[in-house]
Amino acid sequence: MRADVPDAYLFDLDGTIYLGGGLLPGARDTVIELREAGATVLFCSNNPTKTPGDYAEKLTALGIPTDERDVYTSLVATVEWITRHRPGATVFPIGEQPLLGALIAAGITVSEDPEAIDLVVASYDRHFDYRKLQIAFDAIWMHKRAELVATNPDRYCPFPGGRGEPDAACVTAAIEAGTGTRCVAVFGKPSVDFFDVIAGARGLDPQRTVMVGDRLATDMAFGRAWGAGTALVLTGEAQPGDAELAPGAERPHVVLSGIDQLVDLHRSGAWSRLERDLTTTEREAAA
Repeated sequence: MRADVPDAYLFDLDGTIYLGGGLLPGARDTVIELREAGATVLFCSNNPTKTPGDYAEKLTALGIPTDERDVYTSLVATVEWITRHRPGATVFPIGEQPLLGALIAAGITVSEDPEAIDLVVASYDRHFDYRKLQIAFDAIWMHKRAELVATNPDRYCPFPGGRGEPDAACVTAAIEAGTGTRCVAVFGKPSVDFFDVIAGARGLDPQRTVMVGDRLATDMAFGRAWGAGTALVLTGEAQPGDAELAPGAERPHVVLSGIDQLVDLHRSGAWSRLERDLTTTEREAAA
């Protein structure tokens, strides 16, 4: 691998690689060409209702052959963190079936008994109710034995047409408000805990890794937090001009109108010439 090109690219999915059920222009060729150039290509998502296998299957069906080991989700980060930092913990998951399945598959004990719970995992849960809140409250506040973690920090899950649904942060906020405690760890972008899991598994060097995504507050903040290069694509949430108004912690190093511009950047070695404290335009990025 040349010294002036990144070793790895970490891609967001919806709004970056595809939009809804269709690939975005240039996505397939970009991924394939970066792989052929010797770069490691990985994918990441905050969605706690999908497994790496789900995403790998979707990408493969869309024409980008993908192994599930190259996909990292907030579920993966949550399970890895528990296994590494709270081995043997009994967990009360507040979330959808994929969260429960991931915990059980990893051999983690789950329980609804407040006197046995060591860790409450808050997540996106369309069946969140007072009973679940009471169990978490009793485990954390009454028995003073459980800690709280969250799969992802998202306040809402966006839907087409401007709609949305409350996400994990809403469940987390209810538990924090009632118990007076705070999460000891929050996974998913932009949490550095998420990157630690990915970097630990793949041996990534932040200085030779590029985070590519369509959101400033999650994707760009994620890359910035661990010192990686950041590329904002204007094919999803972010609009032209947003990057210039973003705080430094969310400001991308390059802004691209389309994902296919990454290939020219990679080939030219332009990443080694970019100032890490400036946002460049599409024209400057390819210069």
